Amino acid sequence: MKKVFLFFLSFISISLIAQTNVNCTDSNVAHILKGNYNPATYLPATVLDFPDTIFKGVNARVSSDSLKSYIFKMASFYNRNTASDTISNTVGIGAARRWVYSKFQQFSIANQNRLLPSYLQFTLTTCGVSQHRNIMAVLPGIDTTDKSIIIIEGHIDSRCANVCDTVNKAEGVEDNASGAALVMELARVMSKYSYHNTIVFMVTTGEEQGLYGGQAFVNYAKLKAIKIKAVLNNDVIGGIICGYTSSAPSCPGYGNLDSTQVRLFSYGSFNAPCKSLSRFIKLEYKENLASVVSLPMQINIMSPEDRTGRGGDHIPFRQGGYAAMRFTSANEDGDANVTDTAYHDRQHTTGDSLGAYKVHGPHTTLDSLFINANYLARNTVINGNAAGMLGIGPKQPDFLLTLVDTTSLRIQVTKQTQYKKYRIGIRTTTNDWDSVYTMSGTLVDTIKGLSAATYYVSIMSVDTNNIESLPSTEYTAKVTGIDELKNGGEGNIELLQNRPNPFDISTYISVQVNKVMSYKEAYISIKDMQGKEVKRLPVKLNAGINEVLFDHGYGVSGTYIYSLMIDGKLVQSRQMIFAN
Repeated sequence: MKKVFLFFLSFISISLIAQTNVNCTDSNVAHILKGNYNPATYLPATVLDFPDTIFKGVNARVSSDSLKSYIFKMASFYNRNTASDTISNTVGIGAARRWVYSKFQQFSIANQNRLLPSYLQFTLTTCGVSQHRNIMAVLPGIDTTDKSIIIIEGHIDSRCANVCDTVNKAEGVEDNASGAALVMELARVMSKYSYHNTIVFMVTTGEEQGLYGGQAFVNYAKLKAIKIKAVLNNDVIGGIICGYTSSAPSCPGYGNLDSTQVRLFSYGSFNAPCKSLSRFIKLEYKENLASVVSLPMQINIMSPEDRTGRGGDHIPFRQGGYAAMRFTSANEDGDANVTDTAYHDRQHTTGDSLGAYKVHGPHTTLDSLFINANYLARNTVINGNAAGMLGIGPKQPDFLLTLVDTTSLRIQVTKQTQYKKYRIGIRTTTNDWDSVYTMSGTLVDTIKGLSAATYYVSIMSVDTNNIESLPSTEYTAKVTGIDELKNGGEGNIELLQNRPNPFDISTYISVQVNKVMSYKEAYISIKDMQGKEVKRLPVKLNAGINEVLFDHGYGVSGTYIYSLMIDGKLVQSRQMIFAN
């Protein structure tokens, strides 16, 4: 795992190398991305924009057979390395991206030519090749009042153990034909419907060499002042089999199967737009799909931004200041540590192929698939539902949170006050909301009989179709006892309970600073019950809430003590529980 982590550090550092000559190859698409177009030009004969029509339509029309056909075709290109052949019509990244582009054209013809294919081209030398292309299909929004776009993405490039190997087989089925297929299927299905926001279905390249395709779009968005509402990244999203190794937090052991859970990775904890996006996705699934799908999925909001020592194309978007998250399957076959001679899993090797083969005399036939098309379809529907509701939902509000007395919080909406209803999300020790309440009007005293705890509160606007906006800024309220209710901590500095707690691999430890003080060194000391220090994490003490992520590793259980130390003095200690 150490080798993987060291690789990840270099992985992120090279992803920040600036791409040059980034441009959209279609001038109409370039204008649409900026919101500079007449929506009437792209209106369908019949506007289908009612929430039930969209999410039920997506659920009914996403096809596991279509997904499987895309994956088989992508595997047929043999090697889709970012630097592989661009001339051949049958092998290499060039043939693969032209095929995706042609499919986008086909989907557009079937939907009144409303879906506009284009390339995002950029220059950056990697593995000896300098010019690269993402493939996009852009569905223009029917209202340019809000010019922000929604991106559903997945990378198409594959790799072997050698990141620049363009010769050996690299079908890259789980990583990441599965994600690219999901994006393609949603382009096909979702382009039947209409959304207020423009939706971009993007298949990126250069992910394996350094998140280059994702970074290229971020650079382009900054250059052209393109507003981005949300990014849903899909990477390693179709497999259900656990390998001998996997990137934690992941599966329990070799051969384990899991086709009913999916992991949502996103950055931050308190007041983190990326984590709020993950909560929104889970809430929309519960409210729209849980009662209509044939097999319900469990959506797990993970603490870290990605698996231990790993990264994906959502990261450059987050670094650019946009709300972005990653969907990844519950189980993975491998942790990609190909430098380990004992590594026998498929990920990042030629073994990441369609499946297991059987020999029948002179013939070899595909016996079983490594991806599960039905599982991939369920994850596709979750993506489509979230993107659809983002595309038609109301504007994001803000509010003032005050503590009234020993029994209630007061919510006063201060931004986007035109709506008749709002939802209030409240959480304590987990990444997810403990409760979601509905309030009528813009002022309400709610949540009676609070027990002593720190509460994290955000709100969402609700439109006349009962669709929520993205969550607002998140605020904190500290209840210190039934007879004492106040904002913030009781003293100048307070060590808060870690979140989530209990947890499996990673947890956030927060320090609330009510009054800034002078200090030389501050850190969190983590010790086991025998008093042995297992980790020391430097922490800043700026005004407000300061967080550090403690990544303990997978397969550990027990109780630990964490303490805030300032200039060598113990300030406060708390317990946290590891539970697998």
